Amino acid sequence: MTTIADRLKLAQFRIAQAEQENHRPHQSVNLLAVSKTKPVSDIIEAYQAGQRSFGENYVQEGQQKIIELTPNYPDIEWHFIGPLQSNKTRIIAEHFDWLHTVSREKIAQRLQEQRPADKPPLNVCIQVNISGEDSKAGVGLIEVAQLASAIAAMPNLKLRGIMAIPSQQANFDNITQAQAELSKEFSQLKACFDTLKQTYPQLDTLSMGMSDDLGLAIAHGSTMVRIGSAIFGAR
Repeated sequence: MTTIADRLKLAQFRIAQAEQENHRPHQSVNLLAVSKTKPVSDIIEAYQAGQRSFGENYVQEGQQKIIELTPNYPDIEWHFIGPLQSNKTRIIAEHFDWLHTVSREKIAQRLQEQRPADKPPLNVCIQVNISGEDSKAGVGLIEVAQLASAIAAMPNLKLRGIMAIPSQQANFDNITQAQAELSKEFSQLKACFDTLKQTYPQLDTLSMGMSDDLGLAIAHGSTMVRIGSAIFGAR
């Protein structure tokens, strides 16, 4: 039976292999371990295997884990990657290091006001709804620049890049069709990121790609992939 450490090592190998195949520098792609619904013991096991960045989808669950683990593991970097309602922004502002799902200026303004003065600026990514699905959050490509401008003016937030959840391969009739659509969406995201970076050269994060499509995402310029069940097991 494989352990979390074994599966983490395999995920890191897959990332390194994709970097090499696509002539990307070694360790140019960061691994975000998605630990939602998993116990703190699993996070500790991954931590002991060298993982430091963890992603949570549920506000209260993430808050409880941070409170429990921070005293003994202060160097864990906590990313919130789930949908965020405006009445939950204070918890994110007070406890997390990153937020990947900013899609409204109202949310950004609340985070700006609620970020504690003794903490560094909250790292944020703009979520882009690249597939155009009604069921997904995020702004359209044409709205990114306006939201980025608003965030860049907020001193308690630090704009790091963009994030997207592309179309699922299961939505297509065959793997060829799925790969073609994913390539199109990843290319559009990379172009958006590159355009944004011309105005905000500090941007360094293109968060796209998960277990099933990380190779294709890395081929199109991803700098951060989000992997959950392939490390922690099925939920």
